[in-house]
Amino acid sequence: MDIQLNGVSKSFGDQLAIDRVSFMINSSDICCLLGPSGSGKTTLIRLMIGALKADDGMIQLGETVMPSMDMLHTIGFMPQNDGLYDDLSAEANLEFFGSIYKLGKSELQKRITEVLKLVDLTVDRKKLVRNFSGGMKKRLSLAIAILHQPDVLFLDEPTVGIDPILRRQIWDQFQTIRATGTTIIVSTHVMDEVLECDRAALIYNGRLIAYDTVPHLLDQTENGRVEELFLIAGRQGGAGHA
Repeated sequence: MDIQLNGVSKSFGDQLAIDRVSFMINSSDICCLLGPSGSGKTTLIRLMIGALKADDGMIQLGETVMPSMDMLHTIGFMPQNDGLYDDLSAEANLEFFGSIYKLGKSELQKRITEVLKLVDLTVDRKKLVRNFSGGMKKRLSLAIAILHQPDVLFLDEPTVGIDPILRRQIWDQFQTIRATGTTIIVSTHVMDEVLECDRAALIYNGRLIAYDTVPHLLDQTENGRVEELFLIAGRQGGAGHA
């Protein structure tokens, strides 16, 4: 499913959080929202999933203008802070969220088995989440986000605070999910994660300073490191195109 943003702006009181952002994400791509903490990445994701309404501009998922309740069943969302129930098992957490997605009993059990296998938590199916490590909770949160086989998956800083080996495993899982046709939008401030993506939107002080395929973005730098584009934007006072 394609995603289109046209001139999207959002303020909180006197604070301008998103400033006239426009770009398009192609269906089945992995698009990275890359920027330092506080740049507006989470706000942008909340606008795209319909949790916030833009002050100006328009967001479309496919042909549907957001926010739209009708699109909730086509969206998967993994927030920064997991919304898991520590006193329930991994399986019980998945059953709870599956009931929200209104999955039938037999379909739900089939999907629970599939997603637990994908995130390598099959043997921990009955374990209480309070006994999970931070990395296991991340993987369970991902399993919940893809349980209903969404067309679009939003991941807000999914690899924060996890070790490099697990980070590699999680990105491998994202690639597997993308191969099924799911469009993935992932926010991060880890610069090297841009190399995992098809396209990247560079966000700085609420503005889009660059948007292109990853190879084209890297071609704009002298040393092949995307950080250089943020340094340029900083010297220009955050000016860029949107």
